Amino acid sequence: MPTTTTTLPRPLPPGPFHAITWGWTGTRGTWTTPDAQDSMAAMAELGPTWVVLAYAALQDTAQSTEIHWREAPALADEEIRAAVTQARTLGLRVCLKPTVNCADGTWRAHIGFFAEDVPGEPTWDAWFDAYAEYVLHHAALAEELGVDLFCIGCEMVRADACEERWRRLAAEVRAVYRGPITYNCDKYQEDRLRWWDAVDVISSSGYYPTGTWTEHLARIAPVVARHDRPFLFIEAGCPSRTGSPHRPNDWSLVGAPDQEAQAAYLDEMLTAALGTPWVDGVALWDWPAHLYPAHEAAQNDDYCMYGKTGAEVVARHFR
Repeated sequence: MPTTTTTLPRPLPPGPFHAITWGWTGTRGTWTTPDAQDSMAAMAELGPTWVVLAYAALQDTAQSTEIHWREAPALADEEIRAAVTQARTLGLRVCLKPTVNCADGTWRAHIGFFAEDVPGEPTWDAWFDAYAEYVLHHAALAEELGVDLFCIGCEMVRADACEERWRRLAAEVRAVYRGPITYNCDKYQEDRLRWWDAVDVISSSGYYPTGTWTEHLARIAPVVARHDRPFLFIEAGCPSRTGSPHRPNDWSLVGAPDQEAQAAYLDEMLTAALGTPWVDGVALWDWPAHLYPAHEAAQNDDYCMYGKTGAEVVARHFR
């Protein structure tokens, strides 16, 4: 039978979790430039209380068992230290969120291996050994920096079923990092994970289509009640693009730049999420380390709200 956690969860720091994800994907050399400093300062003007520092290391394919986190293009530790320092200067709490991507473009949710080991084939154990080494290094860094929340994984849908391996990793992270930990499940997965008791905070990517927020909040509510944990939409957002409110997770959707579509979605989502008592906060996706010029905002169709109508919506909800 799967093991369960017997210790009380570590609490989130008090106060609202009004967050924006900054710096994705964390390419080496991009986090310590004057542009990066200006970008985080501009983000802080919208009134967030937290910043999620999200960055990725690469593995070659979805079936690779080596993660290249020590070398470029992965961030160097000094860049993470610099970003945390600036966030503190701006009065922001910090969530550190190391992630993996596949160099061939396959989404990390498809990382997976045979259920039972086969000689000569890559295995879950080999992958989790490499992943744990990567995550534990950054958990130790989070402890050194006094980070307020640490995320042990993001949208690993096929890997989610490896319950005992995640429980073991969570316990190993707790041994080196004394703050609260979370896991960021993908959309529609909140009621499918079976090891929420191993983390302190339940988190998900809330890319739900416009008009469906009531439905999905009702589906998630029993999960939060059953586990008695804080809950965050640690990712949520929408490109400023025609049609994106109906498919907010689809960054490749073709459409014309549309600030109003993004603004309307953000208003709907933030009203629904922050107006739900058991939702402890939202982290918006996302804000790059290098911003486009403000005068080009009307032509930008990505998730960032800088210079767009959506920025006014976010500031109204966050302040």
